[in-house]
Parts: sequence; C-alpha cells; structure tokens
Amino acid sequence: MSGFDAAAELLPGGIKTAAFAMPEGVRAVCEEFRLRLGRRPSVTTSDGERPLYDLPPVVRADLDRVLELATRASPYAAAESMEKGFVTARGGVRLGLCGRKKPGSGWAMGSLTSVCIRIPREVRGCAGPFASMPFPSTLILSPPGGGKTTLLRDMVRLLSDKGLHISLCDERGEIAAGWEGGFGFDVGKRTDVLSDAPRREAAVQLLRTMSPQVLAMDEITAACDADACRMAAGCGVKLLATAHADTAGSVLPATVTPLLAERIFTRLIRIRRNKDKREYAEQWL
Repeated sequence: MSGFDAAAELLPGGIKTAAFAMPEGVRAVCEEFRLRLGRRPSVTTSDGERPLYDLPPVVRADLDRVLELATRASPYAAAESMEKGFVTARGGVRLGLCGRKKPGSGWAMGSLTSVCIRIPREVRGCAGPFASMPFPSTLILSPPGGGKTTLLRDMVRLLSDKGLHISLCDERGEIAAGWEGGFGFDVGKRTDVLSDAPRREAAVQLLRTMSPQVLAMDEITAACDADACRMAAGCGVKLLATAHADTAGSVLPATVTPLLAERIFTRLIRIRRNKDKREYAEQWL
C-alpha cells in the first residue's frame, strides 16, 4: 500500500471517495490532508493548500471517524502519543491533532477541531550522494514538511545495506512504519528499530544492547535529545539525525547550536524546496 493510499484510507465516507478520485499526477504530489471543523476538506501539495473538490464542510462526526480509523476504534491504546498531539497509523501515516484537551487526560471523541494527515513517502535513492563511506556524523536540516524524514529513512537503508549496523530510534513510528511485527518501509538489512520510546531512553537502550555503528533519530528538539547525541558520540558511535531549521539555515534551534560547536556533528545537509523539487546543500564543519 502506498503512503497516499494508507493516508486516504483514514478519511471518512465521501472525503475518502474524493481523495481516491483525484488524478494520479495530483495524488503523486500530495503531502497532507487537512480536515477542520466547519471548513471544507483540503489537500496540501508543493503549490500550497487547496479544497478537495467541492465537498461540504467537515462535521464533528468526520473528525471522530478519522480518529476511530487511525486508532482502530481504541483511542485509549494510543493515549500516550495522543497526549503529545499525534497518532501514528498503519503505513507510518502521522496524524496531527488540534482541539480541546486536558493535560494528562488525552483526547476524547468529540474534542477534535482539526486533523492534519501527513502522507509518508519512500524515495529510494534520494540519499545516494550522502551515503558514502566512511560515514560522518550528519545532521539534516529543513523547515517542517521539508523532507527530512524521507532523506533520513533512505540514508539509513543505504548505510545498512552497505554493511553498517544501524540502530534507529523511531519514537513516533513513522520512519520504519512498524506495524504488527513488520515494517512498512525498507530501512535496510542491518537496521535494528526501537519504536514508541522517547529518544534519550531509546538511545540508552540501543547503545547498551545493540552495539550500533550509527545511531539514527528524527527531530532533535529537547535537551535530553542533545544528551543522547553526546552519549553516542562519547561511545564512538556515529550519528544521523534531523532538526527543524529555517530554509537559509541561518537560524538554528537552541538545542542544536551547542552540538555543532562541540563538533558532535561534522556534516550538515540542508533541504530547500524549489516548487515540487527538493534541493540538498552539504556543509562540512
């Protein structure tokens, strides 16, 4: 099942029918479905957001149905991730949630006002120019939705298939798309995946038990994530990670700046969008 199909399967009724009726060329460049209470459903492509045909406004039952499908009718089973504002469904599809919630109580049916359904992509070979050996500790930078996870996923696959032991911290389950004992995406022959655990906790466990040569993780955002990177570097393990940054790369997250100063990472890859294409700029530190 493609990433588009997996995402569209989470849409309710007529919205799902409309999504599958889109021309193949449009489906190939879709990045998100967005459902907002009282607004018409929309789809996001590289050209921006636009209505999904002339559909009626989203009602509360539509949002509840999306949550039901994404959690297989058991939102309590996904309570931990929902408390953080997202759900990861089959195929590595990530749903961002907005609405009314009480700290520590998660989400309940009828409390959602917006859902963003991200369409995952597997672009085999996109990391080819950056997977040479010996591999340097690498940080991938781009704004949200820039393609960081896609590049990281393919780099993990390539390095793993070249013979490196990769340990992958897949906190949100969207890199490898683990589901019922298998993976939705190819992350390589020698990759060990730990899903649904905070990055620092996952890093500690993987470093202690799996003897990785490369530790990979998505979206360094907190001080504990930076600590995990330092821990791996101190063990002689190479790092592959991503972080949010502006297009020019002139403004970096406060968590990342010290890691660069300490030379925990020795290579940056910045992703810039040019219409429907992504351009990669490599910088050595």
